[in-house]
Amino acid sequence: MAGSSPKALILFGPPGSGKGTQAKLLTSSLRVPHISTGDMLRERVASADELGRQLKELMQAGRLVPDELVNAMVEDRISRQDCEPGFILDGYPRTIQQAGALEASLKRRGYQSVVIHLKVDYTKIIRRIAGRRQCAVCGTLYNLDSNPPRVAEKCDRDAADLVIREDDKESVIRARLDGYERDTRPVLEFYAAAGQPVHEVDGSEGSPEEILSRIRGAMSLA
Repeated sequence: MAGSSPKALILFGPPGSGKGTQAKLLTSSLRVPHISTGDMLRERVASADELGRQLKELMQAGRLVPDELVNAMVEDRISRQDCEPGFILDGYPRTIQQAGALEASLKRRGYQSVVIHLKVDYTKIIRRIAGRRQCAVCGTLYNLDSNPPRVAEKCDRDAADLVIREDDKESVIRARLDGYERDTRPVLEFYAAAGQPVHEVDGSEGSPEEILSRIRGAMSLA
């Protein structure tokens, strides 16, 4: 990440937007760490240290992880040497409190924030995800639009029935998108109010590589 200060790329995008794919491509392209809070939570629980034990108790009880614990976990991660050239944040911040804590930490450490919002038309997301099918026997994945089976609703390998996974049902997808809009919109407004540009990148059309190029272009403007 070129520039006078190392950059913290903060990547937002709704479920089904391809954000995970872009995070991986950016990691390879920019050669900086990809920090996913979901992955970090699982790794921290597995470590069985004090913070890991607290997280495990909360998650087993079905409670949300408090902002303070997530903030502490991210603060610890970005303090490591491999983050000195910059890093990519995926899934954080999720609340205004997290965003405030992050910005204070980045300013203290001398990082420049670059906020990217990957925008995809929700109708396309619903069609994309709702078109997924999986073989009930071997687990092979299909998509009715981009990778359909040769025989409708039958697996190419064993002719078993294809099923819709619970997470891919339209009602579930719509609920996840509503939750994203409800939770993420205030965070994006927080950045705008703080004078931090939010770079909107179209993720609706084009190959993953083309979308990556748009993100790199937006970063060059930061």
